[in-house]
Amino acid sequence: MEAFTDIRALIIDMDGVLWHGDQPLPGLTDFFKTLRDQQIPFILATNNARLTQEQYVTKLAKMGVSVNRDEILTSSMATALYLAEHTVPSETRVFVIGEDGAKQPLIERGFTLTGLYELNDDKGDNGADIVVCGMDHSLSWDKLATATLNIRAGAKFIGTNADTTLPTERGLTHGNGAILAALTAATGITPTIIGKPEPIIYQQALALLGTDPAYTVAIGDRLETDILGAVNTGIRSLMVLSGVSSEEDFASADYRPTWVMQDIRDVTAALKN
Repeated sequence: MEAFTDIRALIIDMDGVLWHGDQPLPGLTDFFKTLRDQQIPFILATNNARLTQEQYVTKLAKMGVSVNRDEILTSSMATALYLAEHTVPSETRVFVIGEDGAKQPLIERGFTLTGLYELNDDKGDNGADIVVCGMDHSLSWDKLATATLNIRAGAKFIGTNADTTLPTERGLTHGNGAILAALTAATGITPTIIGKPEPIIYQQALALLGTDPAYTVAIGDRLETDILGAVNTGIRSLMVLSGVSSEEDFASADYRPTWVMQDIRDVTAALKN
């Protein structure tokens, strides 16, 4: 592997890198202290669309780490920005499967959110122009039914991310990709994905950082999203083995991270050297 040098900014995944569920991973506070001490700017860029910026700030504060709102970029924020660039928000109705983290960025951009069973039917033109699906801990039959009916009626189908699994303190559970798969099975429509491995969220993070991509590194735990997304964006990447993917997964992939380390404790040590 090449030398761990010329690191001037980081784009850091969260689930599986910084924590499992609500359990911080070892070395978390020292990692962020090192970033602050060395004045390395960073964006915490996550495919997880469940929480808002403020909720992530609070979550990290409970773990002893202080970050600013503008250091956080979620796939739902990236989705709202992407849709705002491709539609007229004030004229666009969106049905959301997701929690506050998925809804708030859309509301802030001026989109109108529709509710359960608001559809285009003989009672009026009340349906959604777009269905956005993000991680939702209160997922229900009614939400899936409303999304299915809207998509089958012609609404565009957008997935904040396609992670099929999610690392938690109890182990791997279903991720947003599993919900997308159910909707695809019901509608025959494949969603447009905004999060990693698509380059959109990384490109937005680079714009926020204002740094040269050649000196910016993405850190993640999932080969097929975090690392492939970095490859698709043309930036270097570092995979930690504290989350989903393992080195054995390299055998089935035609790409690799620039570096592989055990966890953020090793990343911290490398940054100090």
